[in-house]
Amino acid sequence: MIHILDLNFQNVPNTIASYLIIGPDGPVLVETGPGSTTETLVSKLSEHGYRPSDIKHILVTHIHFDHAGSAGWWALQGAQVYVHHFGARHLIAPEKLIASATRIYGDKMDTLWGAILPAPAEKITELHDGDTVDVAGLSFQVIETPGHARHHHVFRLGNIAFTGDALGIALPNATMKDLPAPPPEFDKEAWHETLNHLESERFETVYPTHFGPVDDVQGQIDGIRQLLDESAEFVKERMDKGLERDDLVDTYIAWNQDRARSAGLNEAQIHQYHTANPLDMSVDGIIRYWKKKVG
Repeated sequence: MIHILDLNFQNVPNTIASYLIIGPDGPVLVETGPGSTTETLVSKLSEHGYRPSDIKHILVTHIHFDHAGSAGWWALQGAQVYVHHFGARHLIAPEKLIASATRIYGDKMDTLWGAILPAPAEKITELHDGDTVDVAGLSFQVIETPGHARHHHVFRLGNIAFTGDALGIALPNATMKDLPAPPPEFDKEAWHETLNHLESERFETVYPTHFGPVDDVQGQIDGIRQLLDESAEFVKERMDKGLERDDLVDTYIAWNQDRARSAGLNEAQIHQYHTANPLDMSVDGIIRYWKKKVG
């Protein structure tokens, strides 16, 4: 059984999910969310009869704070955290991640992300492509899925998958797909390869972290594949015209708001999407990608 736990990030519903999977031998959690939502996650778990000490196994798709920011806290409660081998060291020693994020978010760090605690090394299990994680009587297959981030995995469970950000964003009751492309590791070509790989897996349902189940898996893949090219080209065309970063952000936001309104989204839904995926970060990620291509 799969339970969707809404972390109510920044008091905005349906933006970040943790997934509680009940196996024959107990619970497994996919994604911890940030430290700012730990209290909410603990409360949601209690609704299903679980305390933090009951959570022995946590899978995180990657180490961005909205997905794994509170992994250290959960490890200190006794959970074993399973994570991409590139990202494992940053959960054990998160100082570099914190310093880098502080340069971006400044005094908003605590409000957005809360406490980011180091995990004991023995509570971190490094994963590689093709590994199998056998926990709680369940068997998860690990799939390497770069593009959004180099340190990204998708976890297959039977004919479903927990996709993190690899298949983008699809919020409930909205038809629009959205592309999270933050720095420093957005890679258009790698992401296309990931989409091709996930398409070949023929999942029945996928569970992106933002937010909830998607049954039209092919439609989600096709939409993100198109948006991946459109978003990258939108930014490149304006870079080539010499548009400054802040002006490019303004035009990118306006373009995405037009997409949202054309898809029938209301202002509250547009705010949900922006909370789940700050568009200025995607501009920075795509700019960095094109500069690396040239350099």
